Amino acid sequence: MYLSPSTGPGVATPTPPDVPVDDRSRTSARLRIGVALLLIGLLAYGAWTVFGADKAQAGPPPIPTVGAARPIQRSIVEWDDYSGRFEASRWVEIKPRVTGQLQAVHFRDGEIVRQGQLLFTIDDRPFVAALNEARARANAARTALALARAEFARASALVDEEAISREEVDTRRAAVASAQAQVAALDAVVQQRALDVDFTRIRAPIGGRISDRRVHGGTLIAANETLLTTINALDPIHFVFDGSEGLYLRSQRNREAGSAPAVEIRLQDESDYRWKGRVDFNDNRIAADSGTMRSRAIVANPTHFLTPGMFGNMRLASGVRRDALLVPDAAVMTDQARKIVLVVGKGGVVEARPVSVGARVGTLRTIRSGLTPADVVVIDGVQMAQPGAKVNVRQAKLADAAPTPAPLPDLAPPPSQATIAN
Repeated sequence: MYLSPSTGPGVATPTPPDVPVDDRSRTSARLRIGVALLLIGLLAYGAWTVFGADKAQAGPPPIPTVGAARPIQRSIVEWDDYSGRFEASRWVEIKPRVTGQLQAVHFRDGEIVRQGQLLFTIDDRPFVAALNEARARANAARTALALARAEFARASALVDEEAISREEVDTRRAAVASAQAQVAALDAVVQQRALDVDFTRIRAPIGGRISDRRVHGGTLIAANETLLTTINALDPIHFVFDGSEGLYLRSQRNREAGSAPAVEIRLQDESDYRWKGRVDFNDNRIAADSGTMRSRAIVANPTHFLTPGMFGNMRLASGVRRDALLVPDAAVMTDQARKIVLVVGKGGVVEARPVSVGARVGTLRTIRSGLTPADVVVIDGVQMAQPGAKVNVRQAKLADAAPTPAPLPDLAPPPSQATIAN
């Protein structure tokens, strides 16, 4: 109890005690903490209400829609695919046939040359001199032959008169034969010297594309040794590949029938098989380890566009026409070591179907086994179709489809799960 100042003598008035400052601070802090916790709780509840409720109401993702169609049924000719490279139909190395100094070059590197075109000239002066000398010796031999014949004729006339012995006549006859042989030998030398003069002008033995010059004017070149350049004959050109045993059998039967298997070739940057040819050679044995043999096709190349060493893809007509199923090549996928297509079954469930594929026909791929005409193949939206999952199906149009594909059957799951998209 505290005593306040008295209002009068001897009177004491009671007053309330003072609250300490520390107690008031603690009470205020507790109040602020409580308010903060209440606000946090309200915010958490609001966030759950906004986001959690939406997720709870979202449900499963929508079923994707894909384009699908039945395979095309078409009568086709089977083609076998091969890879190979082009080679020159003829190839020659140009070397000199006489030794001498190269005088001139008469072509541009890499140009197309014709057969018989002048390519190089060798200094012919030494060879012309040798030719003139050989001709002079041949003329001297002819003079000696004429003298021997005259002496033999006189001796033959005298032998009847017994003015000369028969041994002398035989000697004169032998002299004539020897002179004739000498003339023949020297005539051969003249021909050889004339050839040497002709060999100083080197001409193209075949037509085709010439390489670059390996020597220049003024160089001393050796007969049959110095390589001057090369020529590749390009029209026609050969396409060399490893053929199968079946190709060999087919070629043999076609040859018996008087025909050759037709081939079509495309280059690396081409989509169409624009180069046409025929098989004209099969090697004399089939390799036991690979079951293949070296084969060759001959291809017309009038513009000289094709050149040796080019890589190409070749297809060879089997000559057998059959009914086949075709799907877009883009619909065929690779799963490890097998080829698959995605097929939509009953209830709109996607199935990965293994298939055996054949050659391409335009943008389509031949399916040899694994599909039936009634199957529905996913051709659009393949990336959205997963095996075992459900999809909505819309009718898709196949490119390069001559026959109109049959309409799709009802593949949709029950109405509560999905509907067909029109």
